[in-house]
Amino acid sequence: MVLALFYGLITGVLLCLTFGTVFFSLVQNSVDNGYRSGIKIAFGVVVCDAIFVFFAIFGTALLPHIENFEKWMAGAGVIFLLILGINNLVQNQPKIVYPKSKFGDFLFYFTTGFLLNGLNPVNFISWVTIATYVRSTLHYDINQISLFFLASLLAVFLTESGIALSAHRLKRIFTPRTVKVFNQVTGVVFVLIAGQIAYFNFLK
Repeated sequence: MVLALFYGLITGVLLCLTFGTVFFSLVQNSVDNGYRSGIKIAFGVVVCDAIFVFFAIFGTALLPHIENFEKWMAGAGVIFLLILGINNLVQNQPKIVYPKSKFGDFLFYFTTGFLLNGLNPVNFISWVTIATYVRSTLHYDINQISLFFLASLLAVFLTESGIALSAHRLKRIFTPRTVKVFNQVTGVVFVLIAGQIAYFNFLK
């Protein structure tokens, strides 16, 4: 059980240390709007991951059958990332406009994290692969599997919250010019990942 806990924590940390859309969104929003916005994004990500983990453990038989479901999800992800990417490339001001109410503020960032994570099919495939590995290679029972994934999800949330807090503390080095450049780089990353998803799901 201790090894399952340890491996789960390590897995969660490693999953966060990839320079994908969530990482750049965490840094950008934490710099622009404060670390709390990054933590809310992280919460949306981990809730989405928890759903992925549930279906990775118990199988996709519980999901309703939708013809070409993966392609629909990939298509929605491409559109979502293109909108975010183009917005970052063309906006003049570094700050993002977001709802002013507390609930609207939370919902905006939570949904951003949830969708950034959920609309990339690679994330679900990653959790399914990990679930297959711990079940068939490590031969974990259901208790060990549950502990492993709980630890992974905790590590994901803590690591991404740490990234948000670190980005906010480094805010002093981000002048308006560097923030604009970083946001444009983030936009390019979003567009490139959208292209990658489109290529592997529709063109290859």
